[in-house]
Amino acid sequence: MEPAWVDVPSGSDFPLANLPFGVVRPADGEATIVVRIGDHVVDLARAGIEPELTNRTSINALMASGRGGSVRERVTELLLGPARQELLHPVDDVTALLPIEVADYVDFYSSIHHATNLGRLFRPDGEALLPNWRRLPVGYHGRSGSVVVSGTPVRRPCGLVPDPTTGEPHYVATRALDIELEVAAVVGYPGANIRPDDADRHVFGFVLLNDWSARDIQAYEYQPLGPNLGKSFATSISPWVVTLEALTPFLVDPPVQDPTPSDHLAASRPWALDLHLAVDLNAEEIASTGFAGMYWTFAQQLAHMTANGAMAHVGDLLGSGTVSGPGERERGSLIELAWRGATPIGLRDGSFRTYLADGDTVTLRGWCGGDGSPRVGFGECSGTIKPAPPDERRKD
Repeated sequence: MEPAWVDVPSGSDFPLANLPFGVVRPADGEATIVVRIGDHVVDLARAGIEPELTNRTSINALMASGRGGSVRERVTELLLGPARQELLHPVDDVTALLPIEVADYVDFYSSIHHATNLGRLFRPDGEALLPNWRRLPVGYHGRSGSVVVSGTPVRRPCGLVPDPTTGEPHYVATRALDIELEVAAVVGYPGANIRPDDADRHVFGFVLLNDWSARDIQAYEYQPLGPNLGKSFATSISPWVVTLEALTPFLVDPPVQDPTPSDHLAASRPWALDLHLAVDLNAEEIASTGFAGMYWTFAQQLAHMTANGAMAHVGDLLGSGTVSGPGERERGSLIELAWRGATPIGLRDGSFRTYLADGDTVTLRGWCGGDGSPRVGFGECSGTIKPAPPDERRKD
């Protein structure tokens, strides 16, 4: 049942069944924690709901307290009770801020379709999947300081790229700026040596994530230690942390894994998420796919990340890796959609893309349910490409 005194538009990502957390700055106030409902946000501190946890600039303390579920219950009661319009802000009248203080950021590589596509592109005469891929969730450690909230402009990065004729590397702006459609788990409770089936004790919720990637910079420097500057310039996340509690009705069995995973990755509970995802380029949908087919689940990613005794901390962000499906329009990156430039992406305005141009805006969308059942969505994760900064060292 929808709340009687708050109008929730039909098809909204944010009905009463969702109530995700975020941090906003009202035009006339300081940053504060809110819950989103329809096209409004509820100011939790003003409502007197756990003010010692909600009158803050991130949701980290709230996540660590274990009281996120009770806060959502109290908000539900408030929204179903007598109208209190003074507790609401229209979402268009506030500035959404980064909702979490990111402790660590690990990005995985868990879509078998994405990994196979890249293997075919870069190793056409070899095996698409490397021997370890089916044995563990491959990942890399990113930069937490690069994580920005949706709407933050993305500056085209520079790095060393080999000259196509001489092979000599030069410091230039990337000509191969790409996206990666991802979903990220947010850790709300610390721990080490976490078992997959205990993931719900540690994962608070999820956001959409775009792991912006400079493919030419990445290709030159990623061997043998990792992507580094090809990835570390910006990572965008959506502003609303959708709780695992709200998403639990959409948990399903993951694909069968062959060979059987190591004991530390073995799970008996359904940890795949039936989540629909889409990518828009300049307000035109260019890809859509599903998250349920990911080979490695977020629970297994968390388990593997902590299997050596490393701690998961409150505010850790675990990126899923690019989400791609089996179809050509189900690919979650431009390098796949344009097949490394062989099949450019045509847009309605007559232009084509193999990689992003300055001024392009990319928007990721994601939602569960709909079509007659409650819809639990994430809103948007967007970013607009700005030109590379001028190279001050080359000025006269």
